[in-house]
Amino acid sequence: MADAVLTLNSGSSSIKFGLFDISTAEPALLCNGLLDEHEAKPRLVAKSPSGETLFETQREVSDVDGGHLFADVLSFIEDRFRESRLRAVGHRIVHGGPEYSGPVVLTDDVTAKLEALTPLAPLHQPRCLAPVRAVSAIRRALTQIACFDTAFHHGLAPPASRFAIPRRYEEHGLRRYGFHGLSFEYVAGRLVEIAPEFAARRTVIAHLGNGASLCALHDGRSVDTTMGLTPLDGLVMGTRCGTVDPGVLLYLLQHERMSTEDLQHLLYHESGLLGVSGISADMRTLLASQEPAAREAVDLFTFRAAQEIAMMANTLGGLEGLVFTGGIGEHAKEIRSAIGERLGWLGVRIDPAANDEARERISDEDSSVDVFVIPTNEELTIVRHCVAVLQPSA
Repeated sequence: MADAVLTLNSGSSSIKFGLFDISTAEPALLCNGLLDEHEAKPRLVAKSPSGETLFETQREVSDVDGGHLFADVLSFIEDRFRESRLRAVGHRIVHGGPEYSGPVVLTDDVTAKLEALTPLAPLHQPRCLAPVRAVSAIRRALTQIACFDTAFHHGLAPPASRFAIPRRYEEHGLRRYGFHGLSFEYVAGRLVEIAPEFAARRTVIAHLGNGASLCALHDGRSVDTTMGLTPLDGLVMGTRCGTVDPGVLLYLLQHERMSTEDLQHLLYHESGLLGVSGISADMRTLLASQEPAAREAVDLFTFRAAQEIAMMANTLGGLEGLVFTGGIGEHAKEIRSAIGERLGWLGVRIDPAANDEARERISDEDSSVDVFVIPTNEELTIVRHCVAVLQPSA
């Protein structure tokens, strides 16, 4: 009987899942799908690797809280893939704090420690941990494994890891952690497969999506990143503000008399592309719009991305490679082009035809920086980590 691992990747309103055969040398996708909570009745869809719909169902909203859709996923797997033994469920957990630098089996004690980190990722941590509790209630004996978005950046050292606040707060864990690590880890590995010489080169990976951040990569390691203590820092995002003058926050608290709860909601849910445009958080909608505010939001997005890529290049002491990934990075040619133009002074030259086709390498022959488009695969990173936990001698 083949062994399998189920991966769960929780977003703000949907959960991506994948079932992988881990009996092969490289994990092989058996099916994937989405638990989508955008609709009045949350929908679960499972598809084959070729895109054929294998299973689809809807539930009442109350059933999602009760874990019924997760029961549907497990029942579907057990019925459809009877010849596979489900060994574990691997979860993307956004924040691992200072303690967790690699994947770990989710015991009650570990889960409690991760729940305690919720103030550092209030939008994400509860969403990541809800499926853990739901699956545990349905299949208590099933091994669950946490894979952390912060782990890839765990080696960040001063000055990149440090805030200029009294040192006693750093001793309490207030430092820059960085996120999107599962994505950066996959892309870094894929880049070396495509161009082995980049194992030792100075590269910036731009994960651009509804959440967005950069990673400065040297010798395959993260040496700097744009997100900090929380996933709120750094680039302009769909509804998140990114880096903002702390004085703005003091003004809103002191003079606008905002509560901390209202301020948190504003920074996480009302800012970014949505806040600047007043139209949408979706880059596709903004690129299609003729409204000046939409163009201004896009312009700010590319301005800040280029600005912070230059900051990452400063950390690296130069720039030899630039990789676009994430929903916007992989699919929005206009954004790649605009960022490339802003970085022309660093030697970035993007080939228009290659960019239009989103080829693997989109830099032209005159570019002193090699520019790539590499689709990310966080689920594959998760299942690889699960295999390492389940088969430590493999």
